[in-house]
Amino acid sequence: MRKLIIILLLSCISFISYAQESDFYRRLAAAAIELTRDKVTYDPAYYSIPYPNGDVPASKGVCTDVVIRAYRKFGIDLQQKVHEDMKANFSKYPTRWSMKKTDRNIDHRRVLNQQMYFSRFGIVLPISDKGSDYKPGDIVAWDLGGGITHIGIVTDRQSKDGLRPLIVHNIGRGQVLEDMIFNFKITGHYQYK
Repeated sequence: MRKLIIILLLSCISFISYAQESDFYRRLAAAAIELTRDKVTYDPAYYSIPYPNGDVPASKGVCTDVVIRAYRKFGIDLQQKVHEDMKANFSKYPTRWSMKKTDRNIDHRRVLNQQMYFSRFGIVLPISDKGSDYKPGDIVAWDLGGGITHIGIVTDRQSKDGLRPLIVHNIGRGQVLEDMIFNFKITGHYQYK
């Protein structure tokens, strides 16, 4: 009897943990949708920003800023987290920009750095061509071609035909909610909490 009670308690704890985790990702997706209400001009310029919790001007941003701002709503500072991990593990991060050391103003705003961070500290999920494999709160990265990368957040909203989740991203028209998940080659699929 005692063993059965312990098994039941462990099952309940596991279910509660799963429900809380699922709830976090749904809330992250909702936070991303909320960002689409803000008027943001696409601006990839380099800014010197405070540290930690620094941000470019609220009216400006790129795709990575969508991810950063959504996580900030939960007290998660990707600027600090990426910077600290890069500082301790610089050789693990991409060298595409010929950087010799970290730069806390920009490192967290680069798609490849976010991908590396999420692959190190999040869950790497399979890449598929089925919309149902992408859940609210998932992070998806793309290769746009010509060495250009992109990143966005999966939401619980669906395409008109119900086959694809809508994505919050900024590809040049500000922070928008769009049906675009399969418009480009997907290079990364993550969950991070």
